[in-house]
Amino acid sequence: MSTQNAPLPLRRLGRTDLKVTAFSMGGAGIGRSNVTDDEAIEAVHRAIELGVNYLDTAPLYGESERRVGLALAGGWREKVYLATKTGTHPEWRGDYSASGTRRSVENSLRLLGTDYLDVCLVHDPSSMDAVIAKDGAFEELQRMREEGLVKFIGLGVREHEFHRIAIETGVVDVILTYLDYNLIRQTAADSLLPLARENDIGVINGSPIAMGLLSGLEPHPNSRPPDGEKAYQLWKWAEENNQNLLNLAIQFCLRQPLIHINLTGSKDATEVEQNFVAATTPVPEEIWKRLPI
Repeated sequence: MSTQNAPLPLRRLGRTDLKVTAFSMGGAGIGRSNVTDDEAIEAVHRAIELGVNYLDTAPLYGESERRVGLALAGGWREKVYLATKTGTHPEWRGDYSASGTRRSVENSLRLLGTDYLDVCLVHDPSSMDAVIAKDGAFEELQRMREEGLVKFIGLGVREHEFHRIAIETGVVDVILTYLDYNLIRQTAADSLLPLARENDIGVINGSPIAMGLLSGLEPHPNSRPPDGEKAYQLWKWAEENNQNLLNLAIQFCLRQPLIHINLTGSKDATEVEQNFVAATTPVPEEIWKRLPI
């Protein structure tokens, strides 16, 4: 690893006052069935060694929580802020009741090998009704916060209207937006990012590389229309301008000051290092001025 790379920038995660690395690690990749426990552990350790201090996982991500727990044993837990989610455990998916929330969080704590979460996000509800209802997920997470099991509460979902509802309850400290701030699409900037800023809410950006379309490999124009065509045009432009699309994709998101964390779901240490290099290799300012987005 080159020592010429700049250190990862730290940002205050909204009113949580956590000082987090703007480039951090999502746990989806290490939860895959084609990844071994050893590969997952190595990936987490490598990210921490490179300076990453925020780790996000979820019950939905296969073996991710268990493997994160293995990786954080032996003193590694103290080196990161740890986040997981509730509401998408495969056996209890869609349960946003108080009892379901407590069961999910307690199961996550057991798998992760920790007695508290820095952040717990309600994950992918199809409606906010059960989440904000009496004896719903938000109410139970507030109780768990009082008990010291959860430090900060959040919502991770695609729908920006759900983010608005959550922010207006005054309960959430953090929101996670997904696939709506990257080189292909920046709809999160229209109203969500300003609303979060007004309320001092931490913002986490999921998948700055658009689920691999902006990974730097040549994307097929017909993949995931219409995003594939846009990704192909960006890749072609990057090639013509002697740039790496992965570098541009990650750093474009890092340049947005209203986003505090950008998550990439590396599946192994090699991908961790590739994404770190992409996040820290200088890009000429004139490239940003000419980038066709």
